[in-house]
Amino acid sequence: MQRAAVDGAERPSWADAGLYNPDLAPVPQAQRDWSWVNMATVWMGMVHNVVVYEAAAGLMALGLTAWESLAAVAVGYAVLFLAMWFNARAGTRYGLPFCVLIRSAFGPHGGQVPVVLRGFCAIFWVSVQGYAGAQALDAMLAALSPGWAAIGGAVLGMSLRLWLAMALFWALHAWIVSHGVHRIRNFELVAGPAVIAVGACATAWGLHVAHGLGPLFAVPPGHHPASWTTFFVGVTGMIGVWSTFAVNIPDLSRFARSERDQALGQLIGLPITAVVFMAMSVITTSATVIVFGHAIWDPVELLLAFHSKWLLMFGGATIILATLSVNVAANIMPASYDLVNLMPRRLRFGSAATLVLAIAVLFAPWLWFRDAQGIFAVLGALGGLLGPVTGIMLVDFYLIRRQHLSVADLYRYDGIYGARSGWNPAGLIAFVLGGAIASAGYVIPALASLTGFSWFIGIAIGAGTYAVLARRGSALATGPLRVV
Repeated sequence: MQRAAVDGAERPSWADAGLYNPDLAPVPQAQRDWSWVNMATVWMGMVHNVVVYEAAAGLMALGLTAWESLAAVAVGYAVLFLAMWFNARAGTRYGLPFCVLIRSAFGPHGGQVPVVLRGFCAIFWVSVQGYAGAQALDAMLAALSPGWAAIGGAVLGMSLRLWLAMALFWALHAWIVSHGVHRIRNFELVAGPAVIAVGACATAWGLHVAHGLGPLFAVPPGHHPASWTTFFVGVTGMIGVWSTFAVNIPDLSRFARSERDQALGQLIGLPITAVVFMAMSVITTSATVIVFGHAIWDPVELLLAFHSKWLLMFGGATIILATLSVNVAANIMPASYDLVNLMPRRLRFGSAATLVLAIAVLFAPWLWFRDAQGIFAVLGALGGLLGPVTGIMLVDFYLIRRQHLSVADLYRYDGIYGARSGWNPAGLIAFVLGGAIASAGYVIPALASLTGFSWFIGIAIGAGTYAVLARRGSALATGPLRVV
């Protein structure tokens, strides 16, 4: 096959320079070496984070019991698993990332719209998760070192001490991603099991102290099960944490050895691990009611409550490891691919990851944390907008393309996916309509009750609209199925 040089790298002669980059190219079969163990540990590393740990508190605040909360987690993550399993298949079959696959439904130019939106959401999460991790690091260093605690001053509304903690935490991120995707895989291979092992130790402590599951699992006499509406709100809340990742799951599955590896790995790493981890958090928190007289859901606060430097060091390192794990795999990795897709001639994965970290600081997360509701409102609205993208991708791959794609045409402006000058009206209309309806509750007070179901609404409207428009639109003719 003839190849042409592009900015120091080679590209196939059939690929347009503005759409191709070695990081965006199909992963050769010989390099798709992620087993089900790798997929499982990557998901373990992402699921084991402070947000998920504290999620049980939010569910119980809705009125759910501990058992009902675990059931909501199980249902929510089972739905996520199904969506990701089906959306991951295209990545596994063709070795392609999300930002390339999306061109099939939106066109090479139109595909930049959901890519930019997903990239924005990922960088926002990098900022939020990174700042939360830096706060934990700062709290632990202050407890361990009087010199650190004595650092004073503030810059741009944030303490100098926290700026230093952020710099250290950002440097850890940069080190992990410095050697690309394979270093991330190897990091998650250690991080995921390590966090679950520490969680198991905390759970054993909780069971010992409480002489069983503890008071949080004790259902009050006469308690009536929560209404289905409350339960469903809890389910959609769990889905909302990972709904954006349902869009770009091909970024991971493209490295899987087979369909079996990606499916089995996600089954173990997502719904099963989530339920186990949530149970660990409730059992541990249940023990804090007995030991400290009140429930402590914040793991950093729990570590400080023991007044043990050794426990603080050990537990703090685990929290840092867990936060790094989720941020690298779930946020930096997809955001980096999205930036590479926007500037394929200028960026490679490593330089894009560095740029992601720099942009994340510009989001000024310390200002967002003054209004936690603002964070979740933004992320909820973005999740509602990305729901239609998931629905469109599923309909396009399974119903319209019948699971067959011409890889070469995904890298051409004039290929069979070029639609109308690189813009596919069907995908764009379905995206705008689905996103508008799914997010209406955020701007129309009378529809505020719909915000809890925005992901489901977005998927349904986006998928249904695209199915109708794609069937009728001549611009979506699949053409000859040329697989390179």
